[in-house]
Amino acid sequence: MTSFLKIASILAVMYLCLAAWVYLTQRRLLYFPTRSVVATPADAGLAFEDVLLVNGLGTELHGWWLPHPKARFTLLFCHGNGGNISHRLESLRIFHDLGLSVLIFDYSGYGRSQGEPSETATRADARAAWDWLFERGVEPGSVIVFGRSLGGAVAAGLAAQVVAQGAAPAGLIVESTFTSVPDMGARLYPWLPVRLLARDRYDAAEALTGLRIPALFVHSPADEIVPHALGRALFEGYQGPKSFLALRGGHNDGFLLSGRDYTDGLARFLDSLSGPGAPLSAPDPARAENPA
Repeated sequence: MTSFLKIASILAVMYLCLAAWVYLTQRRLLYFPTRSVVATPADAGLAFEDVLLVNGLGTELHGWWLPHPKARFTLLFCHGNGGNISHRLESLRIFHDLGLSVLIFDYSGYGRSQGEPSETATRADARAAWDWLFERGVEPGSVIVFGRSLGGAVAAGLAAQVVAQGAAPAGLIVESTFTSVPDMGARLYPWLPVRLLARDRYDAAEALTGLRIPALFVHSPADEIVPHALGRALFEGYQGPKSFLALRGGHNDGFLLSGRDYTDGLARFLDSLSGPGAPLSAPDPARAENPA
C-alpha cells in the first residue's frame, strides 16, 4: 500500500506539473507567427498599399489595403493563427475577382506588426482595422467581416462588438472555425482540464449569441485540424440569417481544392446581401487557384 501511495503521489505531481506547463506555454501551441513577408499582392498582379494601424493597446500593426475600382463590398480579412498576410495571396486574388476591396492585417507579433499575440491583442488588432476603414470613409453597412480558422473567432468577436455599438456590417463569413478554444482543447487533450487552463478562449459561439446579421459558415468534412463537428455546431447555434458551404480538402487547402464550389458559394452569399454593388458572377477558379 505504501508503494502504491508513493507511485500515485509521483503520478499526481507529474500530472500537476504537466498541467502547469500547458498553462504557462499554451500560447506556443496556439499561435504560429512568422516574421518574414515572403511576397506582396503585386506578385499576384494586385494593386495595393501598405497600411499602418495602431490598436487600442498602442501596438503598431502592418496591413495591406487592396481597393477594387468597382467594389461591391469591402472585406475585412482576419487570417488564421499561422504565417502572416503574405501567405494569403490566393485568397486575396479570389476576393478581388469577386469584386471586393480588401483590408488584410497582421496580428500583433505577426509579420511586420509589433507586439505579441494574445486574445486581447488580436481583438484589439481587428478593431483597429475596423476603425481604419471607418476613418477612411467606408460605411459599416458595406463591410463584410471575414475570418478563417482562429480568425473566424476574431471576426465573430469583432462583429458582435461593433453591432452592440450600433454599427452593423453587411455580413459575416467564418471559415474552418471552431466554437471555442476550450472545445478544441477538450478534443485534443481529453485527459487535461483544458476548460480551466485556457487563457485565450476565443469563444466564437458565445460571441455569435444574439447576433442577427447575415452569416456564411464554411467548413470541410475532411478538415484535419478543426473538426467539422465544431464548425457545424457553430452554424447550428447561430440564430441569424445563415447558410452553410461545404468544402472539399483539408484545413489549409480546402478553399482551393473546392475551386468553383467555393467561389460560387461566396458569390451566392454576396448576391444575397444588401449593398452598394450589383450581383457579380463568380470568378474562374482556375485563375483563383493559380494567381499570376
